[in-house]
Amino acid sequence: MKLYDTAGIDERAALGEKKRAKVFSDLKECDLVVLVVNPATQDFSPENELLEFARDHDKQVIIFYNLFSEGDRASVRTAAAGMPLSMFYKNIAIDAKDDASRIPVIDFIRENFESKNFKVDLLPNVVRDGFYILNIPMDVETPGGRYLRPQAMCEEFITRNWAFPVSYRMDLASARSHDPEVVAAERGRFDKLIAGLGKKPELVITDSQAMDVAGKWVPKDILITTFSIVMINYMSRGRLKAFVNGALSIGKLKSGDKILIVEACNHSRVGEDIGTVQIPNYLSHNFPGVIVEHNFGREFQQNSTLSQYSLIIHCGGCMISSQKLAARMRDLDALGVPYTNYGLFLSYMQGEDVMLRVVKPFSL
Repeated sequence: MKLYDTAGIDERAALGEKKRAKVFSDLKECDLVVLVVNPATQDFSPENELLEFARDHDKQVIIFYNLFSEGDRASVRTAAAGMPLSMFYKNIAIDAKDDASRIPVIDFIRENFESKNFKVDLLPNVVRDGFYILNIPMDVETPGGRYLRPQAMCEEFITRNWAFPVSYRMDLASARSHDPEVVAAERGRFDKLIAGLGKKPELVITDSQAMDVAGKWVPKDILITTFSIVMINYMSRGRLKAFVNGALSIGKLKSGDKILIVEACNHSRVGEDIGTVQIPNYLSHNFPGVIVEHNFGREFQQNSTLSQYSLIIHCGGCMISSQKLAARMRDLDALGVPYTNYGLFLSYMQGEDVMLRVVKPFSL
């Protein structure tokens, strides 16, 4: 569970505006809004603004009237009348200073909050005793001593479901070599892996940057997807279709269009980084004249700036919460800005049929 303890929204100075922006950003991401009201207050404009925003974003709200004195209890009805939308939400009057109020508060939240965080499997329909190939090329950005989070999560999930994860390191430099013999040798390594399993693997999960190779080498009768696609489906709680729909707008890009590449983590970007090198190179080569910008980290742009983009290309989202990703998707849906994902974009660059192939494991 994550708690947001927000500042007020009624300060008028420059710092107050920053606090205000942070409050509404947090509100977008939360599942429950606990609005604490002083019933003795005369002006309920800030509370009304918060309630309107919460209602517009379909948030669950519980109202606590904090009684600083016994006389404040008589003001609760007046306070409720000053907040017309409060009639739609459960409320309780308490003395927050009294330790005896803690259990009633917790019980009240439990009784009136309905979690909407339903479970989505990381991988659908894992077959017991089946083989699952994890294609992990590794490059200069790959940390030593561990897998990246999506790779580790897939390995754990497959193992937990009584199947066999098989890690394979594809040599992308050899696979993309201009020397046919070098390419053939690397292709032979991969084919030997497939044949050596004794039975057809259930699925190949590859690093997205290897789709130009893996999309051709993985036999057509074997399912394939990417780690980035696995993660965006998981973190969006099964809303992969929305990212697929956004990918279908890639072909409409034209000179002058702005594309925002969104990466939710701040790893060290060196070498052939996917977000800062590979995807921009694909864009400039296939859609000359487009303008590429970046958004790094866990904070997202305001709606007033998002509307300028023709396409958002988002990472797998493994370093942010599902609530934060859902808030981003809601903003983009409201603005009508299409959005897709690293894995879907890189697959689409190999052909729309390739992109449609990598979403088949999710029954799309």
